[in-house]
Amino acid sequence: MTTPTNPFEAMMKAGQDWAKAMNPALESFSPAGFEKLWPTMPKEMMETVMGKGLNPEGLDAKTRLLMTLMGLTIMGAQAEAQVRMTVRHAAEAGATKQEIAETIAQAGLFGGMPAMGKAMELANEALDEDASE
Repeated sequence: MTTPTNPFEAMMKAGQDWAKAMNPALESFSPAGFEKLWPTMPKEMMETVMGKGLNPEGLDAKTRLLMTLMGLTIMGAQAEAQVRMTVRHAAEAGATKQEIAETIAQAGLFGGMPAMGKAMELANEALDEDASE
């Protein structure tokens, strides 16, 4: 194996080597598998932890999750697992498909059309997965 010349590639290789040394099973780890470790929280739990449960005068969980989705979209929708998980949690917190789509479309004004398109694709995947279960 050759030594990477790009600093980012070298950093990634070092991280992968470290992960393999800690647990050889991590060699075949995928982010999609990570998503399965984190089930969707029930609406009541989300509201208690990140909504009006701790701050009655603050934002509700649905609004916070839609804001998170907007931020993830503006950043380019690069964190695919996080976008899908946020969409699933937002839907569980009461967000409609229309509200999720409008949030992503609004973010497209700031993050650009490619980011919006990618986020819409990821949101559809997440919502389709939930519908098929």
